[in-house]
Amino acid sequence: MSDVLVERCFGQFLDPIPPSHEFLTLNFSLNPTPRINRWRNYGLSADFLGDYFAAFFPGDQLDSSPINRRDAVKASISYIANELLENAIKFSDTSIGLPASITLYLYEDSIIFEVTNPTHPSTAEQYQQFIETLLKADLASLYLEQLEKNAMGGDSSNMGLLTILNDYETHLGWRFTPINSHKETIHSCVKVSVMARIAV
Repeated sequence: MSDVLVERCFGQFLDPIPPSHEFLTLNFSLNPTPRINRWRNYGLSADFLGDYFAAFFPGDQLDSSPINRRDAVKASISYIANELLENAIKFSDTSIGLPASITLYLYEDSIIFEVTNPTHPSTAEQYQQFIETLLKADLASLYLEQLEKNAMGGDSSNMGLLTILNDYETHLGWRFTPINSHKETIHSCVKVSVMARIAV
């Protein structure tokens, strides 16, 4: 677990994030008691982000499509934000007392999502192993393989990330930052930052 307690980046993680005149951050308490009752609120938050940022786009109809640009942007933001938020909340370490957060940055031709959450080092280690597999694998094959596992009632973990990559042509990046690098400390924790960038 030694590599987990040093900062590591994977994929297309932009640091620093380019300046944006339009951005919005939402923070979420990770109190374990009411979290189960608030799952619906995370979906509502993702829909709010979709509505908020879609308002910046014209309602022009897209070529060869019955939907307009605004609706397309709204649907993309809502889906991606919801998947990233669900992962962040699901795998957070609630004992640290830090929130999970999502920030969206709007640019002329793209939107960047940054989702952060505190997690246990062992969870971070498993996540990094999945990311390394993901970056080396053929995406289409990995996506179909996971669909087959789901159809057989297998583990659906990470299906959201694969769908984001496969269906939304998203550029993903990850950064793992130790919050406390002393391995012997019981409260050692890793801050996970996931960055998703889509063209609009």
